Amino acid sequence: MINWENERHSLLLDSWNLVRLLNSLLVNTECILEPLSLPESPAGVDAVESSPYVPCIFCKECYVLAEQNQLLKHMIIEHKLVIADVKLVADFRSYILYWKRRFAEQPITDFCSVIRTNSKAPLEEQDNYFLLCDVLPEDRLLREQLQQKRLREILEQQQQERYDTSFHSVCMFCDQEFTGNRSLLLNHMAREHAFNIGLPDNIVNCYEFLAVLQGKLDNLQCLYCEKVFRDKNTLKDHMRKKQHRRINAKNKEYDKFYIINYLEFGKSWEEVQSEDDRELLDNLEEDWSDWEEHPVCAVCLFCEQQADTTEKLYLHMQKSHGFHFPKIKSEHGLNFYQQVKLVNFIRREIHHCRCYNCQEKFESKGGLISHMEETKHIAFLPARSTWDQPQYYFPTYENDTLLCTLSDSEDAQTEDQSEEVPVVSEDVSSLKALKQSSVLNQLLCKENKSPEKF
Repeated sequence: MINWENERHSLLLDSWNLVRLLNSLLVNTECILEPLSLPESPAGVDAVESSPYVPCIFCKECYVLAEQNQLLKHMIIEHKLVIADVKLVADFRSYILYWKRRFAEQPITDFCSVIRTNSKAPLEEQDNYFLLCDVLPEDRLLREQLQQKRLREILEQQQQERYDTSFHSVCMFCDQEFTGNRSLLLNHMAREHAFNIGLPDNIVNCYEFLAVLQGKLDNLQCLYCEKVFRDKNTLKDHMRKKQHRRINAKNKEYDKFYIINYLEFGKSWEEVQSEDDRELLDNLEEDWSDWEEHPVCAVCLFCEQQADTTEKLYLHMQKSHGFHFPKIKSEHGLNFYQQVKLVNFIRREIHHCRCYNCQEKFESKGGLISHMEETKHIAFLPARSTWDQPQYYFPTYENDTLLCTLSDSEDAQTEDQSEEVPVVSEDVSSLKALKQSSVLNQLLCKENKSPEKF
């Protein structure tokens, strides 16, 4: 049987406890009266500037910056917004945050063109899409400001790298270490391995660039044709034989490492180059009657003296330095390619302030030239094996005009031809006797008498 007296007393106690609890809640305003929930996106809607996430312009959805296309797809499908020429936006995240704020202030129709699809269909089947593009002056100005901001940052980064002396890296072809300025490594790869990725001053984010290239080689991938090979030796042979020691200019992955891609708003290096070519073609029909051609001057091998003809330059080197280039060419019987290697060899040794005969090194170029003139080391060449090397096919200075003026000696060429080219008599009246006395018969007899090797 239920004891109603006890039950009533228990209910009174519970009611009293409930009143006390409500009173405490009313007094303590910091109490949590409803369940809390964490934000659905990793960084929330109002993402801070340093966040790697990009929010949707209209809703709480957020995407990683690397998933830019997913965000664009979401805004097209869910919100009917199309952003034109996204690839020309220098800072995508800042661009999205700006328009998120502006769309919260004013209707979207104040900024976007309305594109109606299925206009001939019934009204309920029609869709309105909104196009945001740089036809809008505000959008155009925003894109240009973001481009200028990125250009300033890139130029600051490039300036820092140009004068950075703490650079340290390893050559990806010979494992030689380089410490100091990045130009040491880049020039080494161009000179010793014929791998030229451009002038050091045209490159930015060099560490990242080298890491990308090294990663491809580690994955046994050719840097030019981007084929993957089974082992390292096969890859090396392929790149050497096919002359693939260069990067693929069509690979957009490398664009961010060249300063030219940041100079003009919305244009890559290919577009800038094609515009220059078009300008040249457009100007072909212009009047060139007032054109004055300035003579191209070649520079002395040992000083800064310039001359507009090779004869004047050779005369200067003979009188001022005691170096008689035509005489040396004649005495050693140098052909065109050997002259090229000799010039590049001398240029390189003089650049390093090193005597090319005794290999003594000096602190200044002036001290070196004085030493070579006093000891007559300047007038004599070292052993041919020292300078007649394939590495000296490559110019020491890329604008060395002297290389363009070199030529084979006509006298030497005539002598060589008279010695090496056999003269066949035109008298072939006794053809049978000619065949019997031919040197080919003697060679054939020797070949038949020699023992077999296999």
